[in-house]
Amino acid sequence: MNNPYPAELITAVRAAAHPLTGAPNDYAPLLELIGDARCVLLGEASHGTHDFYQERAEITRQLITHKGFTAVAVEADWPDAYRVNCYVRGTGDAQNAGEALGGFTRFPAWMWRNTVVRDFVEWLREHNSSGQAGAPRVGFYGLDLYSLHSSIDAVIGYLDKVDPEAAQRARYRYGCFDHHGEDPQAYGYAASFNLTESCQREVLTQLQELQRSAAAYTNRDGAMAEDEFFYAEQNARLAKNAEDYYRTMFEGRVSSWNVRDCHMAETLDALLAHLDRHGHRNKVVLWAHNSHLGDARATEMGEMGELNVGQLVRERYGDEAFLVGFSTYTGTVTAASDWGGPAELKRVRPGLPGSYEALFHEAGLPRFLLPLHDRRVEEPLRQRRLERAIGVIYRPETERMSHYFHARLPDQFDAMLHFDQTRAVEPLERTARWQTDELPETFPSAL
Repeated sequence: MNNPYPAELITAVRAAAHPLTGAPNDYAPLLELIGDARCVLLGEASHGTHDFYQERAEITRQLITHKGFTAVAVEADWPDAYRVNCYVRGTGDAQNAGEALGGFTRFPAWMWRNTVVRDFVEWLREHNSSGQAGAPRVGFYGLDLYSLHSSIDAVIGYLDKVDPEAAQRARYRYGCFDHHGEDPQAYGYAASFNLTESCQREVLTQLQELQRSAAAYTNRDGAMAEDEFFYAEQNARLAKNAEDYYRTMFEGRVSSWNVRDCHMAETLDALLAHLDRHGHRNKVVLWAHNSHLGDARATEMGEMGELNVGQLVRERYGDEAFLVGFSTYTGTVTAASDWGGPAELKRVRPGLPGSYEALFHEAGLPRFLLPLHDRRVEEPLRQRRLERAIGVIYRPETERMSHYFHARLPDQFDAMLHFDQTRAVEPLERTARWQTDELPETFPSAL
């Protein structure tokens, strides 16, 4: 097979790349590129690759210790992540990181209930507990919106403590969802096809009433009351946006995708405003999939009308945002075959010819950082090429259609981290289909 890449392009990539050798200063060039950015977005090319989680955690440790970052915001539901936040900040009832991650029971649990995240959460708690008196403690927050019913319960639970009469009004409003059971998609289907009245007015009214009561609820117990109110307000905001998401998901992918990513960007804005309320300029690192954190305007999804967190953050924060993508050529991955299915250990097929993954493989470096605005590679890499995205589902037998899209990499990210061969992230709970034994070389082509 002829090499589809000009030799000078491969040479340029090799020359611009910073090899990652495992040395303590591996990420010094990346920290220099990040500079004083306050929003650093760290992606992943799959939701189940150990190397992505491990290196993202290491970069985050360095951002916290060397750059003063005070928050980690992740592609996870707000109430589940807030349980982790309480643990790392020394509150709550969890006894260890495994218990703190216990809220992550919804598919795919392995995204957050894995060994790398567990170890990072323990490190974060230790970092916070060993800090100087008065130093800000680093928090852990969720950006996503799937937790409709959990967030409703959290709002009512908060109001039961501070305003029982308001809690009764909230129960009445949120009762709109009751006859659809615990499946929000059932509500979304019925509402989108006018089979039932939507709950749009109720969730909006509840959020507005809660916000009007902010001063009354937060003027009693200082910072603790402010944090508790913010937690409740965010759950009410999530309920409003989740209602919109489930109601629009049957209108097409673009509509629901945009609702979800706008919610994540809105959550980031609210989080920074909350953390900055006493005048300190806080900095946050985001963990999510490349498809959420790379600028959508540089991809064919953007051409179809999708926007995403990366685009919105760049638009709102400009040069204070720094976007980092991750890629791999081959290896193994933890993923399911169908939505809601068990975690499986799967082999990742080599990157397709013509893809960025295959190009980086040709560079011959096992692991490297590539600054995408380096003059040696910026324009040559701007040519539209295939890029792979593996989510929680991986179907290698239909990989070209299921997992590839076209992108212009230097417009999508500011830097790229490539790991040529990677291994699957290890779930805290292994299924019968997840094993550490080496997969046969024919997998999954033997399927």
